[in-house]
Amino acid sequence: MGCRSRAARSDLLRIVVVDGELVPDVRRRMPGRGAHVHPDLACLDLAERRRAFPRALRVPGPLGLEWVRAHVQRIHGPNRDDGGLGRC
Repeated sequence: MGCRSRAARSDLLRIVVVDGELVPDVRRRMPGRGAHVHPDLACLDLAERRRAFPRALRVPGPLGLEWVRAHVQRIHGPNRDDGGLGRC
């Protein structure tokens, strides 16, 4: 979604909306419409900049990305430097 490159669903992170916040659905069991994105900060930034989450999830307005960003940072570690956008 962020970088628009194709990947297997098992390689992507499913994201759902809960009370106006984007939440990572790690087990892929939460109800509702989901959006898939690479678990990478660069890909998240691109999706946020393009306003892709509200369109993909069909909900109005800006959505909070804090939970998803914290989850991705936990996966990759706090000292990871992505270097640039679009490198998923």
